[in-house]
Amino acid sequence: MKTTAQKAVEILTDTEARMAHRRHLIKEVGKGYYYDMNMTRKHGGKTWIAPESLIREDKALYLPNVKGKSIDIGEEKDTTIMCFGRITVLSMLGTRMSEVHSRGFVTPTHERYSSNPLYQHIQINLQENILKNLLVKVFLRSLRNVVPPALHPTYLVSSQNMEFVRDALGMTNSKVGYVYLIDENLKIRWGGCADARPEEVAALEVCTGVLLNRLEKTKGKSNTTKKPTRK
Repeated sequence: MKTTAQKAVEILTDTEARMAHRRHLIKEVGKGYYYDMNMTRKHGGKTWIAPESLIREDKALYLPNVKGKSIDIGEEKDTTIMCFGRITVLSMLGTRMSEVHSRGFVTPTHERYSSNPLYQHIQINLQENILKNLLVKVFLRSLRNVVPPALHPTYLVSSQNMEFVRDALGMTNSKVGYVYLIDENLKIRWGGCADARPEEVAALEVCTGVLLNRLEKTKGKSNTTKKPTRK
């Protein structure tokens, strides 16, 4: 992993990286402090509609690695390690509103597939603001009381800076929740944001089922191939 100094040198010496950094700063300054809140009031924060079906694997983006500490024992975890080889519904949270958004999308899917060992629901409480991150840590005990115990190991509190990947992930409003469906190869195959529409909720459930069925068949074939023959 690159240090802050190494990243700074890279930005200063790489013309393309420097220009990208400059464009990002101009964009952030232009948005203004109340931009996200105003967008939420006007449009409910919903900037795009979830797809009706899975995003093609060859067109899907990889999920960037996010580090965070689980709320069960405070273990530092990486989403890359957690998600590889499993089908993951991942919720990006940051506000009370985002938690409501996440539940609106995920509840039917989680209730249907939570018993499947190849399925998991990961929640990331992303607090890039240092003060907010400290407040979350202070109220960690109350957070544990709200989150079901079974989900404590996959509920991460993170302070990772996501500014440079927000646009690629469609995370353009820090006030709302985002839900992504990740396949076993760490690719984002579906996504939704803000208030869930009925058809979006249904799409997540169906798409999760499709990926689980494919993975189960793949693992079944693998086990059959590796099964030793009797002499």
